[in-house]
Amino acid sequence: MKILITYVSFSGVTKKVALRLKEMLGADEEEIVPSKAYILEDLNWNDKYSRSSMEMNDEKSRPSFKPLTLDPLAYDVIFIGYPIWWYVEPRLIDTFLDYYDLKNKIIVPFATSGSSGIAGSLTHLRNLYPSLNIKEGLLLNDYIDENKIRALMS
Repeated sequence: MKILITYVSFSGVTKKVALRLKEMLGADEEEIVPSKAYILEDLNWNDKYSRSSMEMNDEKSRPSFKPLTLDPLAYDVIFIGYPIWWYVEPRLIDTFLDYYDLKNKIIVPFATSGSSGIAGSLTHLRNLYPSLNIKEGLLLNDYIDENKIRALMS
């Protein structure tokens, strides 16, 4: 099985987890990079006019991303990592899933968060993309259970 680890990381936390998964699974890895980088002020969730707040308050918001060098369609299993924003995935993940036709792929979400779980994002993703094979996914911060990760891929 060919495995790709994709992710968005604004503070570096999700990237650290993605790189550990890459090493653990012998996978390829590529970051989903926004076309316009987020600056600190963009990420201020206490400011209702910050870029992140405005995106998350608009369900149809689809910020663009830079072209990937790897083709997700060439993989069997695609891990998609993200920090939890407003109890769900950042809209950049939705842009990625809108762009690629991943119907015949195994999608394994993983998230990082200091306080929220992954359940809200899994429900949201499954509602937006009912034709995708979205696995249960895991909230990963420090400890990664390799057996649980491998079980999700089946």
